[in-house]
Amino acid sequence: MSRKSAVVIGHGMVGHRFVEALRARDESDDWSVTVLCEEPLPAYDRVGLSSYVGAWDPKELALAGNDYQGDALVDLRIGRRAASIDRESRKVTTDSGEVVAYDALVMATGSYPFVPPIPGHDRPECFVYRTLDDLDGIRARAEAAGPGAVGVVVGGGLLGLEAANALKLMGMTPHVVEFAPRLMPLQVDEGGGALLAKLVTDLGVTVHAGVGTAAITEGADGITVELSDGSTIEAALLVFSAGVRPQDQLARDAGLEVGERGGIITDLGCRTSDENIYAVGECAAVEGRCYGLVAPGYTTAEIVADRLLGGAAEFPGADLSTKLKLMGVDVASFGDAHAQTPGALEVVLNDAAKGTYAKLVVSDDAKTLLGGILVGDASAYASLRPLVGRELPGDPASLISPAGEKPGAGSLPDDAEVCSCNGVTKGAICGAIAEGACDIAQVKSCTNAGTTCGGCLPTIKQLLASSGVVMSKALCEHFEQSRAELFEIVQATNTRTFSALISKYGKGSGCDICKPVVASILASTDSDHILHRNQAGLQDTNDHFLANIQKNGTYSVVPRMPGGECTPEQLIVIGEVARDFGLYTKVTGGQRIDLFGARVEQLPAIWKRLVDAGMESGQAYGKSLRTVKSCVGSTWCRYGVQDSVGMAVDLENRYRGLRSPHKIKFGVSGCARECAEARGKDVGVIATENGWNLYVGGNGGQSPKHAQLLAGGLDDETLVRYIDRYLMFYIRTADRLQRTAPWVETLEGGLEHLKAVVCEDSLGIAAELEAAMAKHVEGYKDEWAGVLEDPEKLSRFVSFVNAPDEADPTVVFDDTGVRKVPVLMGMPKFAASTSE
Repeated sequence: MSRKSAVVIGHGMVGHRFVEALRARDESDDWSVTVLCEEPLPAYDRVGLSSYVGAWDPKELALAGNDYQGDALVDLRIGRRAASIDRESRKVTTDSGEVVAYDALVMATGSYPFVPPIPGHDRPECFVYRTLDDLDGIRARAEAAGPGAVGVVVGGGLLGLEAANALKLMGMTPHVVEFAPRLMPLQVDEGGGALLAKLVTDLGVTVHAGVGTAAITEGADGITVELSDGSTIEAALLVFSAGVRPQDQLARDAGLEVGERGGIITDLGCRTSDENIYAVGECAAVEGRCYGLVAPGYTTAEIVADRLLGGAAEFPGADLSTKLKLMGVDVASFGDAHAQTPGALEVVLNDAAKGTYAKLVVSDDAKTLLGGILVGDASAYASLRPLVGRELPGDPASLISPAGEKPGAGSLPDDAEVCSCNGVTKGAICGAIAEGACDIAQVKSCTNAGTTCGGCLPTIKQLLASSGVVMSKALCEHFEQSRAELFEIVQATNTRTFSALISKYGKGSGCDICKPVVASILASTDSDHILHRNQAGLQDTNDHFLANIQKNGTYSVVPRMPGGECTPEQLIVIGEVARDFGLYTKVTGGQRIDLFGARVEQLPAIWKRLVDAGMESGQAYGKSLRTVKSCVGSTWCRYGVQDSVGMAVDLENRYRGLRSPHKIKFGVSGCARECAEARGKDVGVIATENGWNLYVGGNGGQSPKHAQLLAGGLDDETLVRYIDRYLMFYIRTADRLQRTAPWVETLEGGLEHLKAVVCEDSLGIAAELEAAMAKHVEGYKDEWAGVLEDPEKLSRFVSFVNAPDEADPTVVFDDTGVRKVPVLMGMPKFAASTSE
């Protein structure tokens, strides 16, 4: 049998899901797939579009496997727009004239932003909020206008508030105009909308609700936005976010049936009026209805993949529940949120002081959950949403009361949908666990649950626990305790040696896992030198020699440069050291200079010259603070609103030498333009005209994470106090080699719990955490200087008895200045490491 050809028009999230589903299920390779992608980039996470702001790196939004590398049966054509469809000959012609034949055609054209026909809507200062190109255009206009310029968003729904947040992150002053009497009118009711408006206003967004946009004319700052109540807003730009419409013009031109309000009409199998053409996602009107959320779009993609392989799957209806964080504010809506069911009762808890609003909609006998709304605190969403249409496990009020008993995952029936994005039931998750999935990563891999928005992860954790899966917390075979428990033991007992700790609380003699961990804990709870007495034997190679070992067995030397500052005299000394010792120099992304190629016995001599010049160890070798990256801030930059350099220097000097479970990086930006890339750091500080915004839990590496807003509008003192608490809480509770991003994700209660601990002192330990940090600051000593002052420590810095006195002649520079570093045979097996 010859292979059939499927052509997909559109490569958004749903189009990509279809290709993945078809290729995963097509075990006999009966189908080849051609994908026509109109955008210049393959499928990316459009739901997370706002995260593009600040990073400005499209790779961070790319969907996994979106290039289908290695799959010969998928032909992805980027920048190819389908121009016409010839249904009779089953061919698609692109805008470049290519003709592609199909046996089955899948329309995944998505939707386009609706722009109201307001006078002036086509001015160059007006934008839509839909693609990466749209955001690039908005950014260019915002930069031209300068910081603090006003930006207007027309539309106060989900995307409208995301657009307002994007403008705020770009340094603009956002205004939101919503024709309805409240924000997010489709998701929240009057009470929830009132609280949402207050929370958003507190964050610096001006809300104009209950008014329309009458006209857009030329103004002093760019444009004048005239509202229906007669008021005006002088602005630099305007973003339309007034809803979307199905992208169905291609289908109309081909003579396919479309709905009265748009959308390509399909049956429950997502087949259009042409038996060879299907429609999925936002362009599809399944039995006349379009769905604008990604979850039902994914369902349609799975259905068509099933149909092409001979199945009979049908659209089961859509869960329109939503849970998201808008500008740091939790909002969730599920089921019959507006109590439209006859006889429905509403149970409401509105706590204006705490900034939370919760409503449950129940049946007339108060036994069945019909829906709900959560604003300010949506932590109950994961346990409540699967109960929609089912009998409540208790009194409705207790389910949303802070002191009430919350339903557990164990009380859900097997057919309850835990992951609405991917349609995964409790039974499917428990089945995967029964077959051997013993952690969240394996459950994700087996079921796809938790791979989209992540709102179901707390429930998955509960199911793992209730299924009897015991995830060992032991640090290693020598300690049954976790790292956090060992930290508490060391602190409570004042144990100061590894031998004393393992003899009383562990077994055996230790290993290369527990020894460095205990060394780090001892360093975090005292100011002893890292090579003090028997602690030296606990360290890994880098810490043992206070330098990073490189692939050829030599070491790098990295002096600290707080905030990237360096005096001319220090810069001269660095150059002289590099020249005299034959070292390769590299300016790093962390705003300092690395010196590569030093032998062990050369390290003290190099350090002495740097220390004599007033420099100290940058601890590029340690699980500790590395750098505090900074822009030039208000001192030099015309956009800067705060002294980011001064703050960066203060923070780096305060936290230098702080030992932690993993390396820590800071960034301090002087304005929302984010030149220091603070939101990609473990601790990110961004200046605003109202103070400092503090972001936490951002990391680079294999799984980059954007930092999340912990608190905003902070003065200098409060900022430092919050960072003290955050870092010490992390050091106390994180697992071995766990960076801050996964630590925040695995905290029970996540970011909200962290906010409560750091900002509200919910555990009553704030003073203790601050005191621990004060002890570290007071006891800090430079580790390089500590070696130079101690003959016993100096004696460790020899490589071997007949070590040469001159540099290795095989290590040279070429004409471009790039170092050629051959790997030396017979070297000890060390883990290669980089400085930053």
